Amino acid sequence: MARTAVFFHAHPDDEALLTAGTMAMLAAEGHRVVLVVATAGERGLADLPHGDALAEARTAELYASAAVLGVARVVLLGYGDSGLGEGGGLAEDRPANAFIDADTEEAAQRLAAVLKEESADLLTIYDPAGGYGHPDHVQVYRVGQRAAAIAGTPILLEATVNRDPLLKGLRLAQRFYRFPPEFDIRSYERAYSPGEAITHRVNVRRFAKAKRASMAAHASQASGGGGERTLAMMLRAPGPLYRLLFGTEWYVRRDLPPGTRLNHPFDDPPETPR
Repeated sequence: MARTAVFFHAHPDDEALLTAGTMAMLAAEGHRVVLVVATAGERGLADLPHGDALAEARTAELYASAAVLGVARVVLLGYGDSGLGEGGGLAEDRPANAFIDADTEEAAQRLAAVLKEESADLLTIYDPAGGYGHPDHVQVYRVGQRAAAIAGTPILLEATVNRDPLLKGLRLAQRFYRFPPEFDIRSYERAYSPGEAITHRVNVRRFAKAKRASMAAHASQASGGGGERTLAMMLRAPGPLYRLLFGTEWYVRRDLPPGTRLNHPFDDPPETPR
C-alpha cells in the first residue's frame, strides 16, 4: 500500500545530507515523498553573497536534488535563514523573518496544513538538539513536533546520525586528512544521537548513486569562506567508501520502547509483551 512521507528540513542541502537515501528508497517503492523546507538558505556559507542571489541559487539546487530523489512535491515555507553567529550561536544580524524567531504555533499550523492536505502517514524532523545545534534545526524539531500533533500524523521520526561510529571515524580520519577550517570535531561530541537511542537504521546503499547526485546538486555548498567545504570532501569519496560512510540513515521514534530496532520507516513497531 502506497503511503505519504513528508520530510521537513531547515535549509536546501539538509535533505541531501540526512535523508536523501530514505527519500529515494521510498519513492522507488511507490510511496509519495514530499519535501518541506523552512528557508532558502540565503545566509549559508558560499562563494555567492548572502541574500537574493544565494537564495535563488540554493532554491534551484533544492529542486534539482528533489528531482533526482523522486520527490513528488517541494514546499518552501518562506522563512528567513537565521544564520549562525560567532561560535555557532544566534546571529545578531538575522533577518526580521528569521525562522528561529517565528511563532512556533503559527509555523506549526503552516506545516500541519501541508500534512493534512497530503494525508501524511509520516513526518521527519530533527532530534531535539537540531543535530549539530544550528538554531534553524532546533526550530525544525519544535515546529515539526507540534505540527504532527495538530495534524494527527501517526509516525514522527527524528532524522539524526549515530554519534558513536561518527566520532570514531572522524578521529581516525583526522590523522590522515586536514579538514576544512569550519570543521570542529568537538562540536560532534554532543551532536546528534547516541546509538542506544536510535530506533531505525535504514540501509540505503542501493540508493547511494541518488544520494550522491542529491549532494552534488548543492554545488554552492561545496566551497565558500575561502576554501573547500565538508560537502566537497564527501563527494570525493570513492564509491565503496561512500556507500560505507553514507549507506545508513538513522532515525529516532520517541513513542517506541527503548531498544527497538527497525529497518524501514514504515515498519510496524514490535508488540509489547503482556
